Amino acid sequence: MSALSQTRASFSEDPAATRGRHVFEPASRTRTPFARDRDRIIHATAFRRLKEKTQVFVAHEGDHYRTRLTHSLEVAQIARSLAHALRLDDDLAETIALAHDLGHPPFAHAGEDELQAQMADYGGFDHNVQSFRVITELEVRYPKFAGLNLSWETVEGVIKHNGPVTHHLDDPAWKAVAAYTPGGAANWDLRLDTFASLEAQCAAIADDIAYNNHDVDDGVQAGLFTLADLADVPLIGPCLAEVRRDWPMLDDRMVRLEAVRRMIGIMVDDVLAETERRLAQHRIVTVEDVRLAPQMMVQFSGAMMADLGVLRRFLFERMYRHYRVNRTRSQARRVLSQLFHLFMEEPEVMPPEWSAPALSEDPVKRARAVCDYIAGMTDRYAIEVHGKLFSLDLALDL
Repeated sequence: MSALSQTRASFSEDPAATRGRHVFEPASRTRTPFARDRDRIIHATAFRRLKEKTQVFVAHEGDHYRTRLTHSLEVAQIARSLAHALRLDDDLAETIALAHDLGHPPFAHAGEDELQAQMADYGGFDHNVQSFRVITELEVRYPKFAGLNLSWETVEGVIKHNGPVTHHLDDPAWKAVAAYTPGGAANWDLRLDTFASLEAQCAAIADDIAYNNHDVDDGVQAGLFTLADLADVPLIGPCLAEVRRDWPMLDDRMVRLEAVRRMIGIMVDDVLAETERRLAQHRIVTVEDVRLAPQMMVQFSGAMMADLGVLRRFLFERMYRHYRVNRTRSQARRVLSQLFHLFMEEPEVMPPEWSAPALSEDPVKRARAVCDYIAGMTDRYAIEVHGKLFSLDLALDL
């Protein structure tokens, strides 16, 4: 049987058996529900903004570094490949991967840290919840409903791709998600105490595979460390040595690219082997078995987790805390802090669609509107707005 005509596994999500959408819509004549969800995400304004949101480097620092958009596309490709190999629904895995970063603010983790600090007294901030709110309420494109009105399985996967989330629900930042419990205000139970689909788990592990590999690639390109520095680092070090044995005359650029490609393949193979082992061990047959399983099914092996721990420590020390990256983080936090305080004091300087809710006398509602506006900004737009509002030069194009 050809790979393209393989039979769907019994534990795969079936688009024909979807639990539907929050607001009923007739089925598409040309697409499955999950493919339709994917298309809605791709057309969303929040998705387009990912092109100038940071992974590690600020978006204007170079054209070749990953942004949230290119990262999301890489995650989607890996998730789809994993799902296909496991005979799952490719479209659902891809869709959840494309949506997983929609709520990230500008300036990567520095932006998230600053919004968490500013929102500490106003209900908190969590980028996973923000992604959830983008697809369920913040994206405004359709006259019949707020958000994108995605399928139950997609919405579940976006908020639960890392596992059950009931332990978060007492956190004020998770208030919007808590509405999706039995008897909750949303009147749509997402079964937050269970695991999500295998397709969602593929998206989650694909995120880990993508960022570990592209951070190695970007870090070398940025000059934060060299290929020689990676020689003794698990996973990437052996790949570099293997490439040099196979291609002794290859230049460093091609060595780096080929080694990263091979490392992705090694990590994917490890996930597939470990997942098959867990599916057999726990006798997973149905989608309900997946949700009620005692652990994630799509996961790295113990040996791979140990190697990844060493790689991540290297990246943390040599890249994420490099003084050049720290300078950018420091600048980014100041930009967002100053914008937040100004908007809280003078919400009328925000665009009308944001200033209207921010004019509330309730400081929590005002802060949430300010936070939503800032979280939706790209790196470039945040820098531009900050320059216009804090520069001593009187710009005529305010």
